[in-house]
Amino acid sequence: MMFKEFFWMCSGADPDFLKDSSKSEQIKYAGIGGTVFFTAVMAFIASAYALFHVFDSVLIATGFGLVWGLLIFNLDRFIVSTIKKEGRPWQEFAQAIPRIILAVIIAVVIAKPLELKIFEKEIDQVLLTQKNSLTLQNKEQIARQFTPEIERVDREIMSLKNEITDKEKEVNKLYSTYIAEAEGREGTLKLGKGPVYKEKRQKHDAELLALQQLKTENNKKIKEKELLLKDLREKQNLQTLNTQPVIDGFDGLMARINALDKLPWLPSFFIFLLFLAIETSPIFAKLLSRRGEYDLKFANHESKIRTWMTQQIDQREALLDADMEINHQVYADLKEEEKIYNQKKQKAEELMVLQTEAFYNNQKKVL
Repeated sequence: MMFKEFFWMCSGADPDFLKDSSKSEQIKYAGIGGTVFFTAVMAFIASAYALFHVFDSVLIATGFGLVWGLLIFNLDRFIVSTIKKEGRPWQEFAQAIPRIILAVIIAVVIAKPLELKIFEKEIDQVLLTQKNSLTLQNKEQIARQFTPEIERVDREIMSLKNEITDKEKEVNKLYSTYIAEAEGREGTLKLGKGPVYKEKRQKHDAELLALQQLKTENNKKIKEKELLLKDLREKQNLQTLNTQPVIDGFDGLMARINALDKLPWLPSFFIFLLFLAIETSPIFAKLLSRRGEYDLKFANHESKIRTWMTQQIDQREALLDADMEINHQVYADLKEEEKIYNQKKQKAEELMVLQTEAFYNNQKKVL
């Protein structure tokens, strides 16, 4: 009995009329109220889940979810209670169209978070693919910032190394030349260390000294540029690491809704239809049902109040008209009384004297 009366309250019906109505009427309105109540419960669960992904707090999500559930409950109860059965189906349907539109909006709001929970694993897979793609794009964007400078330093290091290599080849060639001169295989073709050998040996030794000096200078430059190269790569890695948490956190409410849109639409559409049917079922239950005992009692009650209020208004208006007529007649009779005329004349004369004296005193002060 307690649950039945609670569901009557949820349906927006008057329990005093329902208690005296037939069992079928009581069951009908209890069913409508139950639908309104459980729709609000589903709204609470859906909003709490959605807000948890926004605030990452169970307490905040539960609090806001409870407020949202109560709001949906109040809206549904209002929508159902304002539909009145008057025996004119098309007029009732036309009046219910704005309420049906509001019910559709509420169904969408309730269904979407629950779809996110139902397809959570599939959404996580889509988000993982998107995160991997974003990670690669992020690395490519950061690399485009550092790659030109890194490549320039690499080319300078390679140029310094090539300079040393070319010098080594030149020195090795001079070495082979003066050795071949000493062995009589090239040059003068005379065996022994003659003047030509000494000349080529001196040239080799001078270039060897230049090579050593070049190695010292270039190796110093290479070390500096390698440190610069290391610093550039460390900055690139650091920027990549600093931006990665943003990508890892790419699983908010909007990201999940977008990921849900990438899944096949048919399952989500049928879930939406289910909640749409739940949300609009109390409205259509009242629209499609015949005018029952409760509706007749409620209409009779409204008619009594309307008649009584009309009578009260008519009586007040008639009383006002009568009072105004009497007042007009009384003042018309008083207008003929000489005593009242003389008294008014005396008071007017006194007033004019006082005004004259006040004007005279003001003018005297000015002068």
